[in-house]
Amino acid sequence: MAQQAPAESVTSTLQRASLVLDTFEGGRRLNLSQVVLRTGLPRSSVHRMLERLVSLRWVIRQGNEYGLGLRMMELGSAAVHQDPLRQAALPSLQWLHRTTGCIVHLGVLDSTDVIYLEKIGGELATAVTSRVGGRLPAYSSAVGKALLASHDCAILKSPELVTVRQTGFAYEREEALRGYGCIAAPIGPPGSREAVAAVSVCAPITRVVSEDRLRFPVRAAAAQIWRAIESSRGGVPRSPVLRGITVPASV
Repeated sequence: MAQQAPAESVTSTLQRASLVLDTFEGGRRLNLSQVVLRTGLPRSSVHRMLERLVSLRWVIRQGNEYGLGLRMMELGSAAVHQDPLRQAALPSLQWLHRTTGCIVHLGVLDSTDVIYLEKIGGELATAVTSRVGGRLPAYSSAVGKALLASHDCAILKSPELVTVRQTGFAYEREEALRGYGCIAAPIGPPGSREAVAAVSVCAPITRVVSEDRLRFPVRAAAAQIWRAIESSRGGVPRSPVLRGITVPASV
C-alpha cells in the first residue's frame, strides 16, 4: 500500500506552486531564469515545478518561455462568473454604462490593492488598460480610495480620504492613466464604513472634471447593487478589516 505524503510536504509543494504561478501575474511570459529570480527558489526546483504545471495545463511552454495555460484561464473565468457579488452587481453595472457612456468598473480590496471583478467599456474600453482580474494600488484608483475611506481605521487619515468619507465619492485624476479620470462610490450599508466593494465610471479627464452629474448615477448604481446584494440568497462576505496598512503620503 502506497504511503501518503506528509501534510507538511503537500503544503510546501502547494506554496511553491503558488509562488511560481504568481510570477505570471499580468499575463507576462517568462523564461526559467526570470521565474527563478522572482521566486528565489532553486533553479532545479523551479524547472521541475514548471514542467509539472505544463503537464497539468496550468502553464504553457513556448520555446524557452512559460505563460499561464488554458486550465488557469478556464478556472479564472469560472471564478469570476460564479462570484455572487459580480452576479448581483451586473444589471446595475450595465445600466450605469448605458446611462453615462463611460467605462464602468466593479472592484474589491485585497490588502492595499484593488482587484477588478468586472469592466464594461464599449468603445472606450481598449483605451484603458484595466482588466477583469487585474489589480492596482488602492491609493491610485477611485475604486480603491472609496474602499479605503469606507473603513474606520485610524491610520487612514489623509485629507483626501477624509473628504471621500464626508462626500461619499472618490476621484482619480490621471493617476492610473494619463488623460483619464474616474469617479467611484462605495457599495455597502447606508451610513456604514463596511463597504464590500466599490463601483466607478471612467472617462476622459475633461469630462470627469467638468461633469459633476456623473456622480449621481454612480451613487444610484452603488445603492442598487447593495439592495441586490441584500436580497440575494447567501449574501456576500463582509470585506476584511484593514489592519497595519500604511497609505503613501501621496494619497
